[in-house]
Amino acid sequence: MALFIIAAVAVVFAVKWAQSFFVSLLLGTLFAYTLNRLVVWLELVRIPRVVGTGVVMLGVVCAIALGTNSLGGQIQTILEQLPEAVSKLSVGIARLRQGETSTMQKMQTAASEIEKATSAVAGLEVSPKQRANRMVIDPPGFKLGNFLWAGSMGVAALVGHVTMVFFLTFFFLLSGDSFKRKLVRLAGPSLSHRKITVRILDDINESIQRYMFMLLVTNLLVALLTWIVLSWLGLENAGAWAVAAGLLHLVPYLGPLITAAIIGMAAFMQFDTLSMLFLAGGASLLIATVIGHFVATWMTGRIAKMNTAAVCVSLLFWAWLWGVWGMLLSIPIIVIVKVVAQHVEQFGAVAELLGD
Repeated sequence: MALFIIAAVAVVFAVKWAQSFFVSLLLGTLFAYTLNRLVVWLELVRIPRVVGTGVVMLGVVCAIALGTNSLGGQIQTILEQLPEAVSKLSVGIARLRQGETSTMQKMQTAASEIEKATSAVAGLEVSPKQRANRMVIDPPGFKLGNFLWAGSMGVAALVGHVTMVFFLTFFFLLSGDSFKRKLVRLAGPSLSHRKITVRILDDINESIQRYMFMLLVTNLLVALLTWIVLSWLGLENAGAWAVAAGLLHLVPYLGPLITAAIIGMAAFMQFDTLSMLFLAGGASLLIATVIGHFVATWMTGRIAKMNTAAVCVSLLFWAWLWGVWGMLLSIPIIVIVKVVAQHVEQFGAVAELLGD
């Protein structure tokens, strides 16, 4: 048991240390599973797998470029209005604080008087000379060069990460079923072991494809409803905000909160009223909550057949381990673990814990 605990802790820290590699590998695997059906359909119409893989990957790149280009104008407008939005928000917060200024000043005056009285009673009145001898350490100032350098390094790391995932997806699609056949051979000469391996790989393939389809449906639904509501409210650049809401909805819990905050700020900047800030942000949060807690939970339960407690524990663990990437990948990982545990007798306890 002691050796098992030590090995488990070592594996956890190794996975945390190699986060970049494992995240890229898992993302490439998920995208390959998602796009593999398109490549198979192209093979059914007598298109070679190499050509089909190239066509599918080129189609994905073109779709992303087309979507970015169509929303480029709205995104540019949002970026140009960002300083004005921050300024207006600061003015609005200052306006709210004006009513509290007198109360705060009274409290500060009372606190100062109490401090003077207690110091006088204790004989600890601080002289002006002692005040002058106190050392004051100024915090380091903001340096624009360091900020730009850190930002450029972050963008370079993101570009490298995306490139790695792209090539992993391409080569996984290109290899087809070769890895599946190799794993079946590695399962051993026993026919029963090979059948179990084939069944595990097929169940993983089906579960991941269903999960990715569920993500596509729920995120498109969030984007569509957000666009309808924001257009009805008269918010400018509603299409860009709807796309942002759909993309950020991939991140459980944290994504909808960020979306509500930025949409509320955009509404405040345009209408200059706090009521529109809370209305637009609250509508966005309500849409994400309803879709996430009812539609996504129902579809995930039908796909994975797992209990809610196991999903929440998995989400907390992987969020602690990998941050936002862990929140994105926690459900696919736990789905794979459950599928393997269901077919391997030694992991029956794990399957029982994860099952509904």
